[in-house]
Amino acid sequence: MENIKDMLLLLVGSSLVSNVVLSQFLGLCPFLGVSRKIKTAAGMGTAVIFVITLASAVAGLLYKFILIPLNITYLQTIVFILVIAALVQFVEMFLRKMIPSLYQALGVYLPLITTNCAVLGVAVSNAQKNYGVGKGIINGIGTAVGFTVAIVILAGIREKMEYTKVPGPFKGMPIVLLTAGLMAIAFWGFSGLL
Repeated sequence: MENIKDMLLLLVGSSLVSNVVLSQFLGLCPFLGVSRKIKTAAGMGTAVIFVITLASAVAGLLYKFILIPLNITYLQTIVFILVIAALVQFVEMFLRKMIPSLYQALGVYLPLITTNCAVLGVAVSNAQKNYGVGKGIINGIGTAVGFTVAIVILAGIREKMEYTKVPGPFKGMPIVLLTAGLMAIAFWGFSGLL
């Protein structure tokens, strides 16, 4: 029972309290670039959930069973980047074949998941915190869900802002950055949760 409680706390903590975008400021490029429409943001979030979850699992296995036993943990960043790049290629091929409209909507941001520091950050964080494979996967899922929640909320706000009069100096990216800052303050309220 204690183990389930710990996993649930880790899941909530990594998604809300330590939100990868709004408290760690990782993954801002797709967060700001793909958050114009809710549908596109949700698609990007789904792709990130898939990539981060699988990357956490594969990176955790490689770290535990290859890098540590061979005493080559200094190669973790290179290995994690290769794992992430392979997974993103898989997601890209899948979306191109199965959901071409989402593939087109994501555009250049889909391959950018490869260099998304949020994905790499989770893999490195799991290794630094000595999470096992299971705990690393839970942390990855929580982080990816937190990213998805943040990007979908921002997309919803941005869709509403299209029908709002915004003062001239704030039009475009300034109002988006201001909104993201206010969202970060709101998510900061979760810090007392755990």
